[in-house]
Amino acid sequence: MSLQDPSFEGILLVDKPSGITSHDIVDRLRRKLKMKKIGHAGTLDPLATGLMIMLIGKATKASQFLISLDKSYEGEFRLGIETNSQDSDGEVVSEKSIPADLTKEKLAETMKTFLGDQYQTPPMFSAKKIDGVPLYKMARKGKVVEREPRFIRINELNLINWTAPTGSFFMSCSKGTYVRTVLHDLGNKIGCGGHMSSLRRTQIDQFSIEDSKPLGKIQEMGLFEIQNRLIPIHQAVPTHVL
Repeated sequence: MSLQDPSFEGILLVDKPSGITSHDIVDRLRRKLKMKKIGHAGTLDPLATGLMIMLIGKATKASQFLISLDKSYEGEFRLGIETNSQDSDGEVVSEKSIPADLTKEKLAETMKTFLGDQYQTPPMFSAKKIDGVPLYKMARKGKVVEREPRFIRINELNLINWTAPTGSFFMSCSKGTYVRTVLHDLGNKIGCGGHMSSLRRTQIDQFSIEDSKPLGKIQEMGLFEIQNRLIPIHQAVPTHVL
């Protein structure tokens, strides 16, 4: 089979492992498929795992539509410790005691205050660019620059478990939402600081993590097997987008 075959295009659902960037996924698929025209519909931080929509061939044309879809996550957070990256990959910048009267019920109620439409300021440790320079490159040099808040929406933010100082959560939100920033802000609202310790993306609109395959498994597959996993772009995107 030739990879120039026009049928070798579509959406490939990949379960990203922790410890690599979203661009690393693109690079590995390019090497595996010997194709340059590969992209994705929404990044995940190196710490995060879970669902990534990979766009193969002409499916890259649908990137902007697929990026705009709502997403769901599950993960864990740690209160009492604040980091410069707002997650466990960063350096600790402050440690405070968790309020003695913080119950699971109070924590859950505080989380509900983050629901709805709002503006969120992107963290310095992020891939967002200002004047062509990623913010994280500035942050690594100790720089802090003004960032324009952007509109986001949090549909659900549920506390799953709480055993001080750690908790687990489920979140459904709009594109562009920094989950770690929400948890950082949650810690500040409680008064002790906090950070995200793990994150897994489980859903992007109609696409589920259950329908994906781990990156390592995909790298072991033959080309025909990968082709059989491709979702035709017309099944996922309105005709007018194409």
